[in-house]
Amino acid sequence: MSDGAAADDVLRAPLVIEYPFRRTTGPVIGAFLTGLREQVLIGIRGADGRVIVPPVEYDPVTSEDLTELVEVGPAGEVTTWAWVTDPHPKHPLDRPFAWVLVRPDGADTAMLHALDAGSPEAVRTGMRVAPRWRAEREGAITDIECFVPEAGP
Repeated sequence: MSDGAAADDVLRAPLVIEYPFRRTTGPVIGAFLTGLREQVLIGIRGADGRVIVPPVEYDPVTSEDLTELVEVGPAGEVTTWAWVTDPHPKHPLDRPFAWVLVRPDGADTAMLHALDAGSPEAVRTGMRVAPRWRAEREGAITDIECFVPEAGP
């Protein structure tokens, strides 16, 4: 400070950063989230015929708009997994679990979610799993509490 100005003479203005708007989910993501609320998994057919889950608005290869929604699963197959021994407070489960990529029946891609299998010995690539739905659903990915091993024959 020059000219002997005191610290109290400094001009101050608060800086508030906020985003006072809400984004709508649109017809594709909105359909996926509505499906979750209704215990239905929704994918979308890509330009090459593949079914992509979760659905995307634009084809990842051609960038074309995608509009053909497809019901898939909800059960599916584990394509890969990683075991979590010590879950963090923000993880979906408060006990050891696996992060899995699940390819729902009828889909060509897989989605990431948690698997409650009890132990790493109970998990394998190719195993069948089904969603465990929350009792109270609101149209969010957390409407699937986790996946669980599908009961065998």
